[in-house]
Amino acid sequence: MNRFAEELRFAFNRPDNGLIRIILINLIVFALLIVLRVVLNLSGAQDVYAWIMSQLMLPSDVPSFLVKPWTLITYMFTHTDFFHILFNMLFLYWFGQIVMDYLGSKKFVNIYVLGGIAGGLFFILMYNLIPYYHNQLGVPLLGASAGVSAIIVAAATLVPNHSFMLMFIGPVKIKYIALFYVIFKSFAGLDGPNAGGELAHLGGALVGYLYIIQLRNGTDIGAWISGFMDWTKGLFQRKPKIRVTHKQKSYTGSREDYSHARTVKNVKNNSSTRSVSEQEEVDAILDKISEKGYESLSKEEKQKLFNASKK
Repeated sequence: MNRFAEELRFAFNRPDNGLIRIILINLIVFALLIVLRVVLNLSGAQDVYAWIMSQLMLPSDVPSFLVKPWTLITYMFTHTDFFHILFNMLFLYWFGQIVMDYLGSKKFVNIYVLGGIAGGLFFILMYNLIPYYHNQLGVPLLGASAGVSAIIVAAATLVPNHSFMLMFIGPVKIKYIALFYVIFKSFAGLDGPNAGGELAHLGGALVGYLYIIQLRNGTDIGAWISGFMDWTKGLFQRKPKIRVTHKQKSYTGSREDYSHARTVKNVKNNSSTRSVSEQEEVDAILDKISEKGYESLSKEEKQKLFNASKK
């Protein structure tokens, strides 16, 4: 058990690991809720379990939401059905890897959380504006689907022609998978039994698309999320700093950035093996790290830096 706990902690605390962290949080919450449900129900405390769930799920009526605003965050990490969480986590893992590869861990988390928030707000808004849903007011929302939808559409907007190999079908471009997910699944279900969830899917999908479009224009509309998380982490944990100097400029990062700093060190140590043009290109990347940090590098720049560190 101690070994399992140690491996779980390592997996969670590994740097640049937003995808695994989000999946682990969802799985841990799911497991805890199962234990609570069984224990409380068997002990005759069903009301306690119902109260706990009411503090986690997002209500559709505005008065209830106003007294429980935290549910806009907690609902996107809450599942009670095995197949619900299974498919959510599978889609999150498949499409999340693409987002992680191209944008990095922080932007992946930004998209997931921003998509969940947008999906939740869209759910509340539509349930209170559209007469068709008025008789369903009070129905709560739970699950990671809005955040997952944001990740799916973000990946499809980033690399629309990237293909997944689907069983019995063969290679399918992810732009078609995203289109099917949004149009034929979510939109077609707006008058069905899971209308609230489908509304949240659409809200999250829209944010996933807008996030990538705005990012290409130079604006990270989710930067406040990673900024808030970094600020919160700093309140509870002070980590020693590593300083890497290049051309009288310095780059300061946390202990979690050790692997990046080590790569920079290897690049500098191996400078004698590169041509003048290669060295100038590497110097430009090192200058960018000094000014804006490792996370500011593009996927191609990170790969060039990694290759240079191995020469």
